Amino acid sequence: MISARKKAFWMRKPELLYFLVMAFTLVFTACKEKKKEVATHQEAQQPPNVVIFYLDDLGYGDLSCYGATEIATPNIDRLADEGVRFTNGYATSATCTPSRYAILTGTYPWRNKSAKILPGTAPLLITTTQKTLPKMFKSQGYATGIVGKWHLGLGEGQLNWNEHISPGPNEVGFDYSYVMAATQDRVPTVYIENGDVVGLDPDDPIEVNYEENFEGEPTALTHPEMLKMKWHHGHNNSIINGIPRIGFMKGGEAARWKDEEMADHFLKKAKQYVKDHKQDPFFLHYTLQQPHVPRTPHPRFAGKSGLGPRGDVILEADWVVGEFMKTLEEEGVLENTLVIFSSDNGPVLNDGYDDGAVELKKGHDPNGGLRGGKYSLFDAGMRVPFITYWKGKIDPRVSDALVCQIDLLASLAKLAGTQENSTDSEEMLDVLLGKGEQGRESLVLEATTRTAFRKGDWIMIPPYKGPTLNEMVNIELGNADEFQLYNMNNDKAQQHNLAEQEPEKLKEMIADFEAVRGKDYGTIEQLELK
Repeated sequence: MISARKKAFWMRKPELLYFLVMAFTLVFTACKEKKKEVATHQEAQQPPNVVIFYLDDLGYGDLSCYGATEIATPNIDRLADEGVRFTNGYATSATCTPSRYAILTGTYPWRNKSAKILPGTAPLLITTTQKTLPKMFKSQGYATGIVGKWHLGLGEGQLNWNEHISPGPNEVGFDYSYVMAATQDRVPTVYIENGDVVGLDPDDPIEVNYEENFEGEPTALTHPEMLKMKWHHGHNNSIINGIPRIGFMKGGEAARWKDEEMADHFLKKAKQYVKDHKQDPFFLHYTLQQPHVPRTPHPRFAGKSGLGPRGDVILEADWVVGEFMKTLEEEGVLENTLVIFSSDNGPVLNDGYDDGAVELKKGHDPNGGLRGGKYSLFDAGMRVPFITYWKGKIDPRVSDALVCQIDLLASLAKLAGTQENSTDSEEMLDVLLGKGEQGRESLVLEATTRTAFRKGDWIMIPPYKGPTLNEMVNIELGNADEFQLYNMNNDKAQQHNLAEQEPEKLKEMIADFEAVRGKDYGTIEQLELK
């Protein structure tokens, strides 16, 4: 309480009272602004989050931002329109396991003879002592997670699916993993969270065999009446949810996924990961299954594209990207998150199921004018959509720089405040952020153990004896009896072999290629289209 005497004093000196009040206000305001400034500075110093959207078999021409006219992908287009859209962005390989190996290790897959398309029972391909992208982020204080497709092997062989599964994603750098073991068309058809099968009933153990069926278990060959999806080649073993698979499986009924709910299921896990880790820097490898077979869109998307199930699941993937981006914004981390979007290899239409992908494609060209596709040494096998987005940090642009997923290890290490010395991964952070245009000088390309070479605008494919066409999927493989040399600047479709017309350029390309690859260019092997 103010005494009568003090009150009278301040009544006689109102100007002094006013001065003190104003002084207090100014000090209070200054302190408040200082706290705000400190908070802003701390936010600026917060290491950026990194999210990689990694799709499966998405072609260079499958998105409207890359020229598709028969399908619209507005959410992915937004990333491209507000970020950097690369026209010369590459996976390392024309098949999935090798590319997934390369993006996580920063190492060419042809350096590892086991980096081929793996069965669902394969042991872990990445050794627990190797450098990896998630290990690099962990060393810098990041939380690290993977949600979606794995397909890099699990365990050490002779895996027991009813016990804790190790080594796996967690042992190569991921704090959190919620994955399918291999692909959607392979057994076992279960989710695995941090090494444990989700929802497994111990009284109904899982058994898996890729060589022979279990007695009495129906297959696509013995019980075709059970199928809701027809197989075309290589997918006629166990029937799960009416879909014939690769490999044989028995048990685990309660743990089996529902195919049409897979996109929603993985999205829920990815969104929850952001919510759980938004207070600290995080790295999330979000590996969507679309548009790999079997193409099983949720009923919300079934029939919406007019291009059959393949088009429908591309629409579904676009929606997933949009929903996830909303979560980044709602959780207040969008402006501090670098988003990278790409695909593990090029497109394929008929990859084992009769789902109308060929008949219903209309005028859609998933290759985007490129030659080849999945499994092929021609450019459509490895050149894929490649987009970087960072709200407020990346200015929109289209870049012709040569970039590759193998360079993410060295580039993101710089972003995280460290460096990774690697034989194959090159630091391209400025290029990825749209601040530079000097991409890779050269790149070794790979398809089912065969290799080729890109340098500048030129691509050289060594001679490989073997079939020129994979008749099962109707894709040119890139094999020929002679060297092939193409100038991609004026021959994007690789229609004009200039090997004879440009002997000096061919000689130069071979010499540069062999300096990296050696004289063992790779061999023709029986393609496992599974």
